[in-house]
Parts: sequence; C-alpha cells; structure tokens
Amino acid sequence: MASGATTMDPICLVKNQNNHLTVNPKALKILGEICQPVVVVTIAGLYRTGKSYLMNRLAGQNHGFRLGSTVRSETKGIWMWCVPHPSKPDHILVLLDTEGLGDVEKGDSKNDSWIFALAVLLSSVFVYNSMNTINHQALEQLHYVTELTKLIRTTSSAISGEAEDSAKFVSFFPDFVWTVRDFMLELELDGYPITEDEYLENALKLIPGWNPNIQNSNMPRECIRKFFPKRKCFVFDRPTNNRQQLLHIEELPDDQLDRNFLEQSKNFCSYIFDHAKTKTLSDGITVTGGGLAALVETYLEAINSGEVPCLENAVVTLAQRENAAAVQKAADLYSDRMARLLSLPTDTFLELLEVHAACEKEAIAVFMERSFKDDKQEFQKKLVVLIEKIKEDFLLKNEDTSLKYCQAELKKLSEPLMTSISRGTFFVPGGHGLYLNAKNKVEEDYKLVPKKGVKATEVLQSFLRSQEETEVAILQADKALTDGDKAIAVECAKTQAAEREQVLLREKQKEEDQKMEAQQRSLQENIDQLKEKMDKERESHLRQQETMLEHKLKMQEELLTEGFKKEAEELNKEIDELKESIEVTKSGGSLNVSRILDVASIALVAVLPGPYKVVGMGVKLLNDAFKKTDNSV
Repeated sequence: MASGATTMDPICLVKNQNNHLTVNPKALKILGEICQPVVVVTIAGLYRTGKSYLMNRLAGQNHGFRLGSTVRSETKGIWMWCVPHPSKPDHILVLLDTEGLGDVEKGDSKNDSWIFALAVLLSSVFVYNSMNTINHQALEQLHYVTELTKLIRTTSSAISGEAEDSAKFVSFFPDFVWTVRDFMLELELDGYPITEDEYLENALKLIPGWNPNIQNSNMPRECIRKFFPKRKCFVFDRPTNNRQQLLHIEELPDDQLDRNFLEQSKNFCSYIFDHAKTKTLSDGITVTGGGLAALVETYLEAINSGEVPCLENAVVTLAQRENAAAVQKAADLYSDRMARLLSLPTDTFLELLEVHAACEKEAIAVFMERSFKDDKQEFQKKLVVLIEKIKEDFLLKNEDTSLKYCQAELKKLSEPLMTSISRGTFFVPGGHGLYLNAKNKVEEDYKLVPKKGVKATEVLQSFLRSQEETEVAILQADKALTDGDKAIAVECAKTQAAEREQVLLREKQKEEDQKMEAQQRSLQENIDQLKEKMDKERESHLRQQETMLEHKLKMQEELLTEGFKKEAEELNKEIDELKESIEVTKSGGSLNVSRILDVASIALVAVLPGPYKVVGMGVKLLNDAFKKTDNSV
C-alpha cells in the first residue's frame, strides 16, 4: 500500500466494544505505511440505510464493507478501506464506514455522538446518508451536528462548554454531502423543477418563529450552514423493486439494477473522485496515511481520557511526527544524491562543495514541503546538523580515497628512485645531480597522474619531506662539489621546501575559506527557503480568512433573505473581526517574516559546527545572509 499499487481488504479502524472506543493497531500499521497524501471519505447516518453499499460503489466493488439483510446493524465502530485513488496519482482513497447511528441495541447515545464527531474530524468529505426525504424528521435525526461544538475544541485556550466562532471550525471541517436513498418524490418546488442541491438548500432554510420547538428544529439547519460552507446533495432511486433482490443486493450485477440508480451512483462516485480534496488541516497542511493514523490516536486518546479533542493539539502532535519524518527523508535524499553525483576522489575541494550545495538545496526543499509548525526551527536545526555530519563524512571519505590513491601512485613512480638509493647509485662523484634529476622525474610523472584529488599536494610534500635527509647525505658524499657548492645546494633545498610548505598552507587556507563560504551559502539557502515557505503559508492563511469572510457574508445574506434580521446583525461583530484580521495579515506579513527569520538565523548559526561557532564568524555569516534577505523582505 505504501507504493499505492495494491488494494487491501476493509479492516476495523476504531472498535466499539461496550460503548468504549479503541483503535485497532493493525489498521494503524496499514495507515502508517502510506506515505502518500490521503483523500478521506467518511459516511455516517442511521443504521440499516445502505451506507456500506454506497461505500462499496466508491471502491468499485460489490463486496467489501459488510452489508446486512436483517434489522441488526452490521458495522460496529469505524471500518476502513484503503484503495489507490482512481483519478489522483500518488494519492490514496481512504473510505471510512461508520457504525449506524440510533441503533436500538445501544445503551448510550453519547457513543453515537463520538462516532459522528470522529467521522467529521477524520474526513475530507463527510457523507450523511438518510432515507426517503430531507424533512423535519430527517433533520431532527441529524441532531449530532448540533453537539459538535461541545465535543470539539479548536484551540487549547478555548474553554470547554463555551461556544466558539464557527469560522474556526470551518477551517478544519470537511465538505458535506447529503445522500438521500429510496427517494420517491419529484424534484419540484412551487411547481418548478429544482436541482438536488437546491432541494437541500431549501430544506436547510430556517423556520420563522421563536417557540422552543422551532428553535430546536432550526439548530441542525443552522449548524450545517455554519460549519459546512461547501454542500452537495444526491438523491437515489431504489436500486431494485424486488424485495428478495434488495436483501442480497451485493450479489446483484449492475445489469439487474435500476437504470436511474446506476446513473445516480455513477454521478455520485464521479463527484467524489473529482471534487473530494486531499485531507488537510489548518493553513493547508496535507495529511498522509501516517498522519491520519496519528490523528486517530490523538483524538481517541483525548476521548478515552474524558477530555474534549482539541484540533490545535492534534496539529501540534501531528507536526512532531511529520517533522521528524521530514528531517529523515530530507537527510536520506541528501545522502543518496551525494553518493550518486560524486565520483571520489573529486579533482578539487570546491567540486565536492558545489555538489553538496545542489544536494542540500534539494534536501531543504523536501523538508520545507513536508514540515509544518516548526516555529522554533527545532527540526530545521536538526536537519542542518545532520546534513553537516553527512557532508563531513563525505569530505573525510574524499580525503581518504585521494590519500590512498596518491600514495599508491607515488609509490609506483618512486620505486626506481628508491631502488637506486638503496643500491648506493647516487653516492658517487656527481651523484647529487643524478639524484635531483631522478627525483624531479618522479615529481613530473606524478603531476601527470589524473584525478589525484584533494590530497595530491600533501602526499607529494610528505614524500619530498621524507627525502630531505637522504638528499643531504648524497650531497655531502658528492666529492665533485666544493663546500661552497654544497652550501648553496643546501640553501636552495631549504628555500624550495619552505615554498612547498607555503603552497600547502595556502591550499589549506583556501579550503577553510571555501568551507566558510559553503556555510554561508547553506545558511542563506535555509533562510531563503524558510522565507519562501512562510510567504506561502501567509498567503494560504489569507485565502483561508477570505474564504471564511465570504462564508460569513453569505450566511448573513441568507439570514436577511429569510427574514432573520437580528441573527444577521449578530454576525456583524464576527465579520468585522475577520476583516481586521485580514488587514493585519496583509500589512504585518513582511514584518513578522523578518522577525522570525532573524530568530531562525541566530538559531541556525548556533548549530554550525567547529570553528564556525566562533562569534566573529557566526556574526559574519549572519550579516552576509541578511544582506540578501533584507533586500527581499
């Protein structure tokens, strides 16, 4: 399932035993192995209304979720079926079939409320299934929707039992689809044909009047309109008029089903496949299979502890899990890309650093895409440290590969010289000149060896240093030279040795400078991508606020049209607060981004390794990074 290539059988996700809800570890394991984003479609409704059969149609199967032909409810708890999404590549369609509401065998109606709340919390699209018609009785049966604000809090600071602004719930709640089964009426209103959606909206209009019965009747209508701005309705004819066939409908091939029902089912499935969005949380946070598993655990833990599930806390819990996974995924990608792109030893130190920069940029992008709510950059710092460690491992491996290769090549090239020395070939008059010629040939031949890598100069210098005493002995034994010639030769050798040491020191200093520049580029890349991510999040938050405002204004307009002037005016305060928040988001975005980047930069400099922690170097990196960032904020 992790690859999205196979289809599992339905499995119980949430068990309901003795009015106690528990999660099934096997189902969590299946979800945990799904790394793709999920589209979650959940169905709820009264028991024995054909919910499971409708979900089987979405899976493209007649068999799957268990159906029943008796008055006993077959589905207990919440059952899950994960299948590859038919029209969204690299997405998994998660179908959740919930226990029938209102089962007479249950002793505790609170259990139904929690099942309903979980269905809403977990889904991208929430399907409510009912029979025959959307009338007063059908809406009364949907009283569970009126309890959502009592069963769920949006923030940890919200006081349990107190009403919260419905706009806060809208950002978390799914789209709403009402399916009406065995629909026998004509879709008409006042003698004119209407659409299914118009039928639903007309049924959701508030009833004028102030007596308690009318107010109670209006509550589910009002809640649906408040919490679910995107609503859709589908009506279905009876699948077959043959009672015996209806009892065993899962055995019926399509050609024996009612043609209208088939067309209606096709339209319903097409809508779900085309319009059901990827499961997201506030500010567009995408949920994967593993993320969905974490949400199930978090919500059930709160329910079973007697607390009210908090959406904000669930996001924080999910962030810890997803951010840790994002760090590992980014680090794995960096390591894999480095191994693929590098051919060790590299010709120069800079070549490795350039490959590192490209791989690091990709890794940071992967982390930024998957991470969220990393407000203190704790996980980004972990990634910086992890990438730095992997980079250092590659640097050491590069040096070691170069060292061994250069030593082996130089040993081969110097074998004739070493043999001549051991035979005393150069301990003759004029031997010093012969020695110098032989040594110089080794040097020239060594320089022609390709791809020696970063240790080429150091290995040669070490070899030449090892020859100094031998050269002095040969020089002193050369009777063809005067004492003056020998003194000049000694000074010349010392000068050449000193020059070679300076070359080596300059190379090492150049490498340190390149390391410093690489750290600077790394910090800048982290800051740039963090800024880009924050800008996108701000834009997403702004779009969300504007959507909420649009929803509030539409609600106000509907209330005025229906004659509920007082209720419409009560929305003015919420509308004004939303408008103010939108202006703050628009005007304060750059300032907030700059402030957060300032803190993030200091945090990232603090985890730089070794000498880069030195205050002067850290400040230089920070200042250089902000020269670029300040110009773009």
